[in-house]
Amino acid sequence: MTVGRGFRDRTRLAAARDALLDAVAPVGRTEAVTVADADGRVLAGPVTPARPVPHYDRAAMDGYAVVAESTFGASDRSPTVLRVRERGDGDAPAVDSRTAVPVHTGSELPEGADAVVMVERTERFGDEVEVEASVTVGENVSPVGEDVLGDVDLFADGHRLRPSDLGLVRSVGRTSVEVYEHPVVDVVPTGDELVPADAERAPDPGEVVETNALTVSRYVDAWGGTANYRDVVPDDDALLRDALERGVADSDLVVTIGGSSVGERDRLAAVVADAGRVVHHGLAIKPGHPAGFGVVDDTPILMLPGSPVSCIVTAVSLLRPALKRAGHLPTVPLPTTTATLDRKVASEPGVRQFVRVALQDPDSDADHPPAVPVRASGANVLSSVTDADGWVTIPESVEGLDAGATVAVEDWEYRP
Repeated sequence: MTVGRGFRDRTRLAAARDALLDAVAPVGRTEAVTVADADGRVLAGPVTPARPVPHYDRAAMDGYAVVAESTFGASDRSPTVLRVRERGDGDAPAVDSRTAVPVHTGSELPEGADAVVMVERTERFGDEVEVEASVTVGENVSPVGEDVLGDVDLFADGHRLRPSDLGLVRSVGRTSVEVYEHPVVDVVPTGDELVPADAERAPDPGEVVETNALTVSRYVDAWGGTANYRDVVPDDDALLRDALERGVADSDLVVTIGGSSVGERDRLAAVVADAGRVVHHGLAIKPGHPAGFGVVDDTPILMLPGSPVSCIVTAVSLLRPALKRAGHLPTVPLPTTTATLDRKVASEPGVRQFVRVALQDPDSDADHPPAVPVRASGANVLSSVTDADGWVTIPESVEGLDAGATVAVEDWEYRP
């Protein structure tokens, strides 16, 4: 597309997101990690057992291992009396129709035994035990492979491992698994006005402490990526071009912050267009309309606005689903709280608006807590984000919301 002055034709968010996702390729690189370190990782290939679970016939109850047939007809009024054979230091003694061997839950079933009588249904007298209930073959026994067979895949390629999965993988004798590497994201703050945080002095007039790239880098890590948090790049075409080339060489996705609008110092879109192509520049959202993205050497370049609130809105709306796709992960919808809007909120037709709100008494017994707009405008007011419990999205087709409207408050900080 041609990069011009102003945003006369702004792209709707859904169309921009779809186009960005089309440009994002799932990472194909893999690595082996220990099972203990595999929580949340996505498998690059199926996991097959090294052995079945259990890999031996084991007692499922505390009691006595027996030949089931020897207990047929036993009852508390007419018990079957069997001779007890104790386990020694070596292998468990064999069991026949006249004997029983004490076992605990998890014990290997002795040779010859095919069932276990629960200890509650027995009474021992010296080297004899009275069995007061009959058992059938296999009763109270976990046979080989009852939990996991040895010739089936536990999990398929693309499965995201959960804590409970890790226990199962380890139980079948696997100590490591092959997973997809995290997508690598270069996070590049831009702007002549940006300075690093310095406890020794306050920024001079016209200087701004860099915060957006720190926030976005931590979002990248939370959403399943690995962030390269880069130093500030001034508003200089050559330096911006160098930063893009480095990012394209080192990462799967480049995220720039600032310089994406149409002011005299906003050079980024032109630099991206010169190095590759700009796909969309200017979105029909508020806040966040200066966002855009392009492609350089098949690497997506996501341009986020420099205003803190706009940066967060566009990061959640665009970077989050792009990272999920690159990392072989589903984009889980943000959790919502149903609330009642406290006051009227206006919005521009044809523009999707994100209204920051605070929930009043969210833990009360009320069906829908009040949602109070924190601030209707002010994309540079970062405290309006930290003071909010979420945002309400007003669709392009709706011209504002009335007080008392039932709304869904989205928690953008959710980390699935």
